[in-house]
Amino acid sequence: MEYRRAKIAGGTYFFTVLTHNRRQFLCEPENISLLRDAFRRIMQNHPFKIEAIVILPEHLHCIWTLPEGEDNFSTRWRLIKEYFSRRCSPQYCGNISSSRNKKQEKAIWQRRFWEHFIIDEIDFINHVEYIHYNPVKHGLVQAPKDWEYSSFSRYVKAGIYDWDWGAGDQLTFAPSVGCE
Repeated sequence: MEYRRAKIAGGTYFFTVLTHNRRQFLCEPENISLLRDAFRRIMQNHPFKIEAIVILPEHLHCIWTLPEGEDNFSTRWRLIKEYFSRRCSPQYCGNISSSRNKKQEKAIWQRRFWEHFIIDEIDFINHVEYIHYNPVKHGLVQAPKDWEYSSFSRYVKAGIYDWDWGAGDQLTFAPSVGCE
């Protein structure tokens, strides 16, 4: 079966990106800093807007909006992963050697990523809420406000959420929202 990605110029997309074998190292402070550097660096030459993001120990979710006329999110992800992989210290990423292929590439990221084209405002809201609730879903915190590697506080500052949104609640999402 041939996999085809839906590419809409100027589109808004939800992504899930996993570490190789779901190794848990992304939330090390050094790796958070490196991931931020990777995003900043790639955005300089390949702009996009991060609408929402959460970084968990072994995966991340985010929503991007691409500039008008552009649809190449795959190149952006490849460059972000490469930037991070080339600079990630074995001390913080664990044993990163792999014989996945003849190139002996570093096995830091799962090869592919999952994407979903955001079709309307309701779909956008559902995916933003999924992103911000994800640390609670995985049992990492009791409330979205308690997870520091998320855009949740930006949404609170913008008046979109109350500070206690998602606290004490067990939110469920339609099967069409999110991807683990």
